Amino acid sequence: MTEPIVDAAPALDFDLKSLPKVSLHDHLDGGLRPATIIELAEAVGHTLPSTDPVALGQWFRESADSGSLVRYLETFDHTIAVMQTKEGLARVAKEFVEDLADDGVVYGEIRWAPEQHLQKGLTLDEVVDAVQEGLDAGVDAVEESGRQIQVGQLITAMRHADRGQEIAELAVRHRYNGAVGFDIAGAEDGFLPSRFKDAFTYLAEHNFPATVHAGEAAGLESIQSALVDGRALRLGHGVRIAEDITVEFEDAEGEEADDDAEDTVGMVTLGEVAGWVRDRGIALEICPSSNLQTGAIANFGEGIENHPLDMLYQLGFNVTINTDNRLMSGVTLTDEFELLVETFDYDLDDLLELTLNAAESSFLPLDEKEALVEYINDAYANLG
Repeated sequence: MTEPIVDAAPALDFDLKSLPKVSLHDHLDGGLRPATIIELAEAVGHTLPSTDPVALGQWFRESADSGSLVRYLETFDHTIAVMQTKEGLARVAKEFVEDLADDGVVYGEIRWAPEQHLQKGLTLDEVVDAVQEGLDAGVDAVEESGRQIQVGQLITAMRHADRGQEIAELAVRHRYNGAVGFDIAGAEDGFLPSRFKDAFTYLAEHNFPATVHAGEAAGLESIQSALVDGRALRLGHGVRIAEDITVEFEDAEGEEADDDAEDTVGMVTLGEVAGWVRDRGIALEICPSSNLQTGAIANFGEGIENHPLDMLYQLGFNVTINTDNRLMSGVTLTDEFELLVETFDYDLDDLLELTLNAAESSFLPLDEKEALVEYINDAYANLG
């Protein structure tokens, strides 16, 4: 884990949006603009809960804020419905990049499942090409505005379906056309990564990296399968790795005590899975607001202050901060940073380390990764 180069963090009296950010976990079908959904829905004849952009955005947020991952995922029926044509896919992808750049993101990996966008007759390769066309257009538009951003596709297979091998081959086929990694997503509980063991072996044989959704709606068994069967270099969410950590409090005499008692010391013990993940720097793609909405942190408490991300960060886990689905959660990466500052009293040193964690855990080639890290370090140094 790279040490921040900032000696002392200045007061956070500036717009956090100006900080360069790295986004590793952001779903394409979860980041549409409400106005775009309305226009595209009208063009394809899809009925929406509302045709007012403000009201529609509110509907998505309220529907997602249920504490249930199943209901959370149901909101995607409407976004996916308007992403079935080349034009729709390209437009959504272009605007996605522009919105990331507006939030200060300088590198983003955008995950999406091509198999969900074939309803109008497009092939898997055609939908990947359409998204890449939109991503390229978005990058060009950002550069024309005097800013910069770099993006890549995380080609995703749906874990409840049986197209893992086909999607893995698709990802490898497009590795020189914008695809930087592979993922599996969807209903986690009951669908272990081991279902795609052969696909993950194929990816490993072709030296193609994978991040795996694990430790969100399911616990340690899912994480272990992601590590063993999925050969995961990163864990999508991964927050429930905290279930493999035991904290016991002792008083000055070494006797067991309550955590809120005076003069207590917390003794932390990592289980084998947690120790493996931490000691090998396997990145956790944590999405604070989404984790609260979907109930991923229910075992740790109800409020965001009970999110185990701070404990994981303090224990040296490779924590990265992400948005998951900006439309459904109604957040940006800037919002998530502000949440950490308000909840855990994080300062610039912390935000820098979290950002460097993400940069170094990206699926960029080494030289590009080093350039990204240097750019971020320079930007933070210039804040002084």
